[in-house]
Amino acid sequence: MHMAHTTGGWTLPELHRLPDDGNKYELVRGELFLTPPPSVAHEELASVLGGILDRYVTVWRLGRVYRPRAVIQVLESEVEPDLMVRPIVKAVSHSWAHAPLPILVVEILSDSTRRRDHVQKRELYLDVGIPEYWIVDGDERTIRVVRPERGDLLTRDTLAWHPVDAADPLVIDLATLFRDALG
Repeated sequence: MHMAHTTGGWTLPELHRLPDDGNKYELVRGELFLTPPPSVAHEELASVLGGILDRYVTVWRLGRVYRPRAVIQVLESEVEPDLMVRPIVKAVSHSWAHAPLPILVVEILSDSTRRRDHVQKRELYLDVGIPEYWIVDGDERTIRVVRPERGDLLTRDTLAWHPVDAADPLVIDLATLFRDALG
């Protein structure tokens, strides 16, 4: 089992001086998280779910689906979600700090990220007003939907996402999703 290492009191300039060594470094309110490369199962889930999101986001012209190495930089924090949907902007910024906030953020749990995804990142995403955050648990074959000012919804059957700019919701059969990704 891989565990993420954490330490406190870091800044964005210090984060950006870390080496590109194959690990993922994230900073949440001064707390540095080091995560080893993801498992095959994690990437299979990200690939299948990313494909579903790509099709829906394209049909409704909601923006683009981003994968790791694209970041959210807010509140002196910088995180790399497994997937996120950001609206398209006319003038692309050269700084992640000026990129639009995502309308959806997806994190896929692993042993090394479980606590961070449920606590630190959840609080960050809620504090900055991310409209919807999914926590995908491949072991339990569930998705937890987190929305501001609402109770969490834990689902294992069907997930519906209905962003404001889409006439119809995206409906995902979770049994099919997890079967296609994990067998």
